[in-house]
Amino acid sequence: MMDWTDRHCRYFLRLIAPHARLYTEMITTGALLHGDIPRHLDFDPAEHPLALQLGGSDPEALAACARLGVRWGYDEINLNVGCPSERVQTGSFGACLMAEPALVADCVKAMRDAVGVPVTVKHRIGLDANHDYAFVRDFVGTVSAAGASAFIAHARNAMLKGLSPKENREIPPLRYDVVHRLKRDFPDVAIVINGGFDAPETIIRELDLVDGVMLGRVAYHHPYLLAQLDALCFGGSFRVRPRAEIVEALIPYAQAELARGVSLRAIVRHLLGLYHGAPGARTWPRNHHHR
Repeated sequence: MMDWTDRHCRYFLRLIAPHARLYTEMITTGALLHGDIPRHLDFDPAEHPLALQLGGSDPEALAACARLGVRWGYDEINLNVGCPSERVQTGSFGACLMAEPALVADCVKAMRDAVGVPVTVKHRIGLDANHDYAFVRDFVGTVSAAGASAFIAHARNAMLKGLSPKENREIPPLRYDVVHRLKRDFPDVAIVINGGFDAPETIIRELDLVDGVMLGRVAYHHPYLLAQLDALCFGGSFRVRPRAEIVEALIPYAQAELARGVSLRAIVRHLLGLYHGAPGARTWPRNHHHR
């Protein structure tokens, strides 16, 4: 979700889904420790509950970034060892780290020692042609022993050679049964499933088998799905907001951001999928761009 789930996107999604847990884009330790910290970490209080997702493999650097995240007010620190981009292999972060569970465990322990909020891990279920369940089972076992409180498993292998990041999200087959088996083998660890979900009834069924479902591209391209899911999962007195009301609710935020020098395009680019599937949806992007 690089370049997608920035703070404007997250504020918009929060208007749609009051209860969902939101995640930042992956931020590498180098970018955070040597870059513009407020630009990377600032967020609106309305975004809570919110997790900071980090990329890196140096325990000290990750601990320093985790401390920064807690100082900024994040509710969770998430280490991404699922990103399959080739550039992450040279930077030693992302999916290549699944081959080094002891190092990932050291990273998690360093972050756990540094902060009091939950430390979680986003990962794949295998690397390249290795479809052996023992690989991901031992990875989760080693890293959970170091104190990771939840594992978000993208139910595909990461192909480190020969596939682009986009192809890595679509070509390796989804194997949900592997994630379900992880939950059976680690009943005391939160296991969240990710990958390919787009129908509310399928997502709700998963909650009988695992502890949560993470949505990526579908939540971005069809964000109003989150309103339906929020109502199904959390029920109670929650009222699904009409789309027009969500747009109205975003206006004060947009005005405040414009006053700070943010371009309107940076905010409204995330709204293009709001009317997906609704009558007259095709006219929405046109009207939306001309205002």
